[in-house]
Amino acid sequence: MDITKKQFSSYMIAAFSIAWPLQIIASIFALRGNLTAFQLLLSVTMFAPFAATLVARIPLKCMGWKPRLKGKVRYIFVALWLNSVLMVLGAGLFFLIFPKSFDSELTFFTATLIARAGEQAVEQLAAQGLTVQMYLIISAAQAFTIAPFINMLFALGEEVGWRGGMTPYLKEKFGTAKGRLLSGLIWGIWHWPIIILAGYEYGMSYIGAPVLGPIVFCFFTTATGILIDWIYEKTHCIWFPALMHGAINAFGTVFPYLAKAEYSRYSIFGPAYIGLISMIPLLIVSGVIMAKAAKGS
Repeated sequence: MDITKKQFSSYMIAAFSIAWPLQIIASIFALRGNLTAFQLLLSVTMFAPFAATLVARIPLKCMGWKPRLKGKVRYIFVALWLNSVLMVLGAGLFFLIFPKSFDSELTFFTATLIARAGEQAVEQLAAQGLTVQMYLIISAAQAFTIAPFINMLFALGEEVGWRGGMTPYLKEKFGTAKGRLLSGLIWGIWHWPIIILAGYEYGMSYIGAPVLGPIVFCFFTTATGILIDWIYEKTHCIWFPALMHGAINAFGTVFPYLAKAEYSRYSIFGPAYIGLISMIPLLIVSGVIMAKAAKGS
């Protein structure tokens, strides 16, 4: 794809000037306790890279809109479940190091249910013959199978910009390795306002707050961006990065509920995929992909 320096500059300006004000407004809603407005604005923000692509007039037709599945069906499952496997391994590593943080009673998950649906939430589950543990398992199963395809539609708003336009330009200009690293760094920085202001992903009371979270998140986006760009290279279809992105957003929400609330200050380490400890399997796999790319170049 031929993207000029002027188009790339226009894209970058638009991607941030659209998203950051929305993130700041969303953070204000979050701090006031209006989580519905917060989530709605975050969903809108996900389309800022897509809108920036249109503003910069980066051609969309070359991004691979028509899935060509012959010989590539296996990548559907890779997009769906590779990161899920890495999440499980990462969370397991976190709980191995912090065994006392594991909450078999799911008190944090129960409190979240009550906060969202009222005091009768647990009683309603019991009336259906479900425990809180069973409900979390059902939710995880949905996040593992159905939710990625729903989330894919929102993730497409980012992937058209990040992987469809920005990363190819950076790889062409700086080479595959540096291009992927810069792409992941930019993707991470794009999230900084909601991480710093609203405690997005790590909360507000973690060790090193509010400085360490934005930095660690960039490690996550860089490593994840390598995986997503790798599957885009393999399929030449923008729907695969969107599906992988959607799967990460879906299944990644499960693991924070497995830790006791008093361990929230350790969220910078895990058990969510974005923690320093829980992302170790991800870092290893992304490192192998980069090493193979360097060897093949």
